[in-house]
Amino acid sequence: KMAATSAKRAKQTAPVNVMMCGTGEYTTGYVHSGGSKSDKKVGVVGLCMFELRRLGNVSEIGCVGTNGTKFPGIRDHLAKNISQAYNSLDVSMATFPADDVPRDVTAYKAAIDTLKKGDVCTIFTPDPTHYDIAKYAIERGIHVLVTKPAVMTLEHHQALVSLADQHGVLVMVEFHKRWDPIYLDARQRARTLGDMSYFYSFMSQPKFQLETFKAWAGKSSDISYYLNSHHIDQCAWQLEGLARPIKVVASAATGIATGEPYNCPDGAEDTITLVTTWRMNESGNLATAVYTSSWGAPKADVHSQQRFHYMGHKGELVVDQAHRGYTACTDKDGYASVNPLYMAYLPGTDGNFNGHHGYGYKSIEAFVKAAQDINAGHVAAADLNSVLPTMASTEVTTVILEAGRLALDSGKAIDIQYDAKTGYRFQQ
Repeated sequence: KMAATSAKRAKQTAPVNVMMCGTGEYTTGYVHSGGSKSDKKVGVVGLCMFELRRLGNVSEIGCVGTNGTKFPGIRDHLAKNISQAYNSLDVSMATFPADDVPRDVTAYKAAIDTLKKGDVCTIFTPDPTHYDIAKYAIERGIHVLVTKPAVMTLEHHQALVSLADQHGVLVMVEFHKRWDPIYLDARQRARTLGDMSYFYSFMSQPKFQLETFKAWAGKSSDISYYLNSHHIDQCAWQLEGLARPIKVVASAATGIATGEPYNCPDGAEDTITLVTTWRMNESGNLATAVYTSSWGAPKADVHSQQRFHYMGHKGELVVDQAHRGYTACTDKDGYASVNPLYMAYLPGTDGNFNGHHGYGYKSIEAFVKAAQDINAGHVAAADLNSVLPTMASTEVTTVILEAGRLALDSGKAIDIQYDAKTGYRFQQ
């Protein structure tokens, strides 16, 4: 019955063409001159799109970066680690810029120009580039999936919300934790526990990620934008329509990123904590949220430590996303806590990709299918604000992230004001 329903839907919705902006770890699993050392050795976005093409949701696929000389290595990497691993899965894609072009920071324009209105693009590039790429795509009627943080400022966030509304396209932020069944359950359960009193989250990655992100770490973005964004979104989602942030204070630790062998710029933070005061809309009660992220962690049994504690007036929740009660130990890799609920990379019994249940896959699938449904006239983009993490529904996350950066730079608390007509603004 499910197969028949899927087949019926496929006939009603046309596949979309995809342009993947960004060639790095999350898109291809290729970093510098080889495979990533993280838990995403074959990437996420590319693999999901190749699979969605096999299933009929996607047609043509392209990939654009700034350095075309990387593409021969990327193609070899995809052929060996994806095509050969999953029944010769088709990994062909158009690439921009050409293989002999070492640097072209505007190659995304020519790449996006190959799409037609209603096609989709994904943006997994350094944080400061998200706004320009998204703006260019939206203005051409392209649906956009952008990694977190969507943008770095409230001004840019609001501008993209307005543009998306003007052009009738979907702009979704890839907050994949929303598809984790435990995080989803916790979100719904938290809303039954009365007013929030306290929220604490921690997320880290090992120091070697500073090598992966050395092009921008501490220069144009920070660990809070990169990792705190996940749990700020989780907290804001739990409090959606129930509370607003009113103040952010920030603190940071330093010394690892700026030292050997990473040599990030002076002032680059290793660990950032944002202490956010929330006010409940109905009761006026205050709540405290503490969001901490770090890339100063040692190599451990997991790539990312990630957990949160939620305490409401009527109960509390504790979630450890890193440890799901499943461990593995091998001669090659030693002891590890594994989490196939995120991305299941082992092939299924039929030899095909078998990670359709994973929340890393589900978020990308949800975006592609939503774009198809919009194109087919089954739903309007604006109708999805209550269903998906769209730009319009994730503004609070950007508010807190930017307030955190302002607080670090100024050494002062940042007050957040809200007006029903003018929206959010900062007061230092």
